[in-house]
Amino acid sequence: MKTIKTIVFVIVLSFSFITNAQDKDISNESTVDKKSYYQKRAEEDAKYEQQFSSKNKAEEETFWEEQKNYENDLKRKDKKAYKAYMKGKKDAYAHHYEHCNHHCHHSDYYYRHASFYYHGYHNYYYDRYPRRSSSIGTNVRINTLSVRLGLF
Repeated sequence: MKTIKTIVFVIVLSFSFITNAQDKDISNESTVDKKSYYQKRAEEDAKYEQQFSSKNKAEEETFWEEQKNYENDLKRKDKKAYKAYMKGKKDAYAHHYEHCNHHCHHSDYYYRHASFYYHGYHNYYYDRYPRRSSSIGTNVRINTLSVRLGLF
């Protein structure tokens, strides 16, 4: 009787190890699937953003604000998914940048948003040609005499 209980216990214990190992494989597959899903989703979103045209400024501003809110929510909820999404967006914008020139008619909101993906947090636009500054910064220093009055 003791041997039967021992054999049953060993069998149950071995099944628990096998199912635990399978769960780890499944979770690893879901992580890879999640990563590829968000990268593909980012590429689709970027393509839609590149082709987006609105009827008025308010509609365009609302669209970009909703996109920004989606990314912030994703960042708060799932950091790995957010990183995969941002990598997909960066790749898609870099690919578009290679053939984007004067035939692409993007709005100012698009350039601001695209500079976040392609150039990081820098304050310049996503342009093929650099913008020229209309003013020149110089430092002028004039030395003056100092006059001191003493009361005592």
